[in-house]
Amino acid sequence: MPIIGRSIVFAMALALLPASAAPPNPGDIAVDIRRDGEAFVVNVDFLVDSTRQEAWNVLTDYDHMAEFLSNVTASGIIRRDQGRIEVAQTGRLSFGPFEMKLENVREIEFVPLQEIRSKLIRGDMKASSFTTRLSTEGTRTRINNQGRFTPERWIPPLIGTAVLEAETRKQFAEFRAEILRRIEPKRPTD
Repeated sequence: MPIIGRSIVFAMALALLPASAAPPNPGDIAVDIRRDGEAFVVNVDFLVDSTRQEAWNVLTDYDHMAEFLSNVTASGIIRRDQGRIEVAQTGRLSFGPFEMKLENVREIEFVPLQEIRSKLIRGDMKASSFTTRLSTEGTRTRINNQGRFTPERWIPPLIGTAVLEAETRKQFAEFRAEILRRIEPKRPTD
């Protein structure tokens, strides 16, 4: 099928996605994705009832991400080098009956318990660079993820951005759920 034909079918499939694809409380995890030419600018912000260390342990658990992130099919550290690592990941995005597979290798740099800086080395995007910041607010941790990516594939306007926002919100909800799952046994019961 020609690219234009696939794009139209893809856009129609996105339009048919059920409204229930969004989490029940979408305001809980703030996600803003905007186009900037070919690129997308992303900002995610939310709080989790955990310490920074507890959140950090999950956000940097690259060898096990496929176990708790539904759109990651494989993830693992392939190289370590003085405060930096390289991570290979494969994933998928489902849009109704269509599925898009993604592969990438990212260089990750750490500022322990404060920042995770990630940039694309190679993969299915033209470019990608993100910084995740952690800060303490009382007994909770604020997680803020900001970045920019330029896809190799065409993403339809409006509906494509809405689907990316929903998928991003879902992914960070899964990060939060894993943080809470890991600390639950440690919390005192009433």
